[in-house]
Amino acid sequence: MLTLGQDFMGERIRNISGPNSETIFYQHHLLVSTGVYAAKTQDGIALEIQPLKSEEATESEEKEEKEEVKQVKKVNVTKKEKSVLQGKLTRLAVQIGKAGLFMSALTVIILILYFVINTFAIQGLSWVAECTPIYIQYFVKFFIIGVTVLVVAVPEGLPLAVTISLAYSVKKMMKDNNLVRHLDACETMGNATAICSDKTGTLTMNRMTVVQAYIGDTHYKNIPEPDVINPGTVDSLINSISVNSAYTTKILPPEKEGGLPRHVGNKTECALLGLVLNLKRDYQPIRDEIPEEKMYKVYTFNSSRKSMSTVLQNPDGGFRMYSKGASEIVLRKCSRILDAQGQPRVFKAKDREEMVRKVIEPMACDGLRTICVAYRDFPAEAGEPNWDNENDILNELTCIAVVGIEDPVRPEVPEAISKCQRAGITVRMVTGDNINTARAIATKCGILLPGEDFMCLEGKEFNRLIRNDKGEVEQERLDKVWPKLRVLARSSPTDKHTLVKGIIDSTVGETRQVVAVTGDGTNDGPALKKADVGFAMGIAGTDVAKEASDIILTDDNFTSIVKAVMWGRNVYDSISKFLQFQLTVNVVAVIVAFTGACITQDSPLKAVQMLWVNLIMDTLASLALATEPPTESLLLRKPYGRDKPLISRTMMKNILGHAVFQLIIIFTLLFAGEKFFDIDSGRNSPLHSPPSEHYTIVFNVFVMMQLFNEINARKIHGERNVFEGVYKNPIFCSVVLGTFALQIIIVQFGGKPFSCAPLTIDQWLWCVFIGMGELLWGQLISAIPTHHLKFLKEAGHGITKEEIHKEEMTEDMDEIDHAEMELRRGQILWFRGLNRIQTQV
Repeated sequence: MLTLGQDFMGERIRNISGPNSETIFYQHHLLVSTGVYAAKTQDGIALEIQPLKSEEATESEEKEEKEEVKQVKKVNVTKKEKSVLQGKLTRLAVQIGKAGLFMSALTVIILILYFVINTFAIQGLSWVAECTPIYIQYFVKFFIIGVTVLVVAVPEGLPLAVTISLAYSVKKMMKDNNLVRHLDACETMGNATAICSDKTGTLTMNRMTVVQAYIGDTHYKNIPEPDVINPGTVDSLINSISVNSAYTTKILPPEKEGGLPRHVGNKTECALLGLVLNLKRDYQPIRDEIPEEKMYKVYTFNSSRKSMSTVLQNPDGGFRMYSKGASEIVLRKCSRILDAQGQPRVFKAKDREEMVRKVIEPMACDGLRTICVAYRDFPAEAGEPNWDNENDILNELTCIAVVGIEDPVRPEVPEAISKCQRAGITVRMVTGDNINTARAIATKCGILLPGEDFMCLEGKEFNRLIRNDKGEVEQERLDKVWPKLRVLARSSPTDKHTLVKGIIDSTVGETRQVVAVTGDGTNDGPALKKADVGFAMGIAGTDVAKEASDIILTDDNFTSIVKAVMWGRNVYDSISKFLQFQLTVNVVAVIVAFTGACITQDSPLKAVQMLWVNLIMDTLASLALATEPPTESLLLRKPYGRDKPLISRTMMKNILGHAVFQLIIIFTLLFAGEKFFDIDSGRNSPLHSPPSEHYTIVFNVFVMMQLFNEINARKIHGERNVFEGVYKNPIFCSVVLGTFALQIIIVQFGGKPFSCAPLTIDQWLWCVFIGMGELLWGQLISAIPTHHLKFLKEAGHGITKEEIHKEEMTEDMDEIDHAEMELRRGQILWFRGLNRIQTQV
């Protein structure tokens, strides 16, 4: 593969490979021979010019180039996947833009034809050279009207509204403990249909405490006093816990008097160190006696080993290894256990099964995580073992104790999960814990509900169900598992990634699932990256997890995810509110300008006035409607989904309903307003006539209707109370009142630049009164049931299933967008053209 720094047009060309890549890259140096431009150099060395080719060679090259173009398109060119909202807005904006361009062109053509026919055909005037400047002024006026229609029709305020809404949401989400790293993650959360959450720290408080223990053949439901346990067993337990844990893990005194001790480091190890303190012993003197430098060998904890071991060398030359880890895994490697007298006795398979049944399962069913603490002695006479052979080393252990660690569920989590379920979001727990522990915690959280058809699987069983004989994941098998799966226990990071990818790639539902994932470890990186929205833990999370995430939870709390869902849905609603308002103004302004221009040879709304209206409906409206704070009611409906239209039937009803009202008012004032207000008519006025009160009233009423319709636009789901919560949004109130004040200044003092004549108090009151009619009309529209209006169409649809398949992302490849793809295609065609020139020369 060759890579050329820059081609002669200054455009970068990358990753074009194939049998003729050299030929393609060298073609543009052909013009050197004709003296057009000098050859460029790459790394200071001039590139050679390929020899001329025969016709046969050219034909074969052409075929190869075609294959190459296909290859480039198929292999290296994959489209960057747009966010859901971005895709919908792009489609809608293109549709509106085309309609606006058509209307503006039509307006200009009709105005010019009307003027030409009326002037030269009907009136019979001839084109006189002296009158040419006048005619040109008329044509310029018509062109300005056409541009005005286009400016009003094209929703250039849409990107601004999206940006304001996202920026406002991101800033506010910081207060809700959501640090947003990627802007589009905010709106994607509004579509979330599934959340795969960790247990520890997210659903639970991550303040672990040992509450039960099995020591010396006795199951203690509460932590026992040290004098009831054999002293030798206590010593072994204390030494094992103190040495076989990270020395950075500590329990420090509380910051405030009466507070809880501070847990620093690994929370599970903190719980075990807490057990040491509860047994009236201290771990620090043992650590001081055996510093980390004296440790002979350490087997660190990882997701596959699920245990940690530390080897110490005895004075006699032998070794002692302390181990701790998941109880069912470590117990499987134990061949002895300490009895009540502190003596090791044989621990057989049937003893293990009985212990699992009588001790571990009851602990797990109480929602406890079970940890087994064990040791093994390597006598000096046996010589030094092969430490690299883990299977032999981590075997023949002697069990000291099994402890049950409680991690209390956060008190606010059950309510948060209940909100998610009401909002149509499925919450799944993915944890490394024992399945009984996971099931107990999931029941406490409300993930598992009584009477619900659900599945709780361990990682092994999950893989058995979804993989074929070759060990490959099959989507069809996975599609049978994930819809009912609620708890995945004893799972590895790979299982988590497989589940997330399987849910996202699945097509069994009505729409593609939008999946959010939480993670804190380095191994969670792939799952966080694959998810539509990845949440990393701000406190417990590693740098790798944070880097792979879209949003960082600064408090590691599940309730913050629910707030992110609220903000995401609020972004969607804010954009929809803005669209509802803007499209109403668009429809009315375009029809008024078009019809008025065609009938009266002049737009009732002048160019500068239209631009002021454009400013109202674009910049100021986006500021007002895109900063609405979210409410709990956003969580009472299902997710919008990827293919749900931005403009619903209800919104279309509001847009067309208010447009009809405004058009009736505007045209009534336009053709009969002078009689109602007893003023001179402004219709058919000469080219440079002064502003008229008639057209000023039309303009003022139009703006007043937009101001009051802005209040109506606050509700998009047919709600009756449009003033609900208006005082909670000072930006909205400020924008509406500020716009009203500016309108007074423009009308009263705008004069000729704004084509406005000052109005009297009575005329102003009538304008405001007519504008207020929008609120009453809005109540009338909301009373009409939408399901009766079958003729209304929805707009701003998302991507369909078929298009999702076409646009499916290909992993491990460079991602470029459509524009870059077209650029490459153009470059290849350009080089092919140069090759033709070369052949002809």
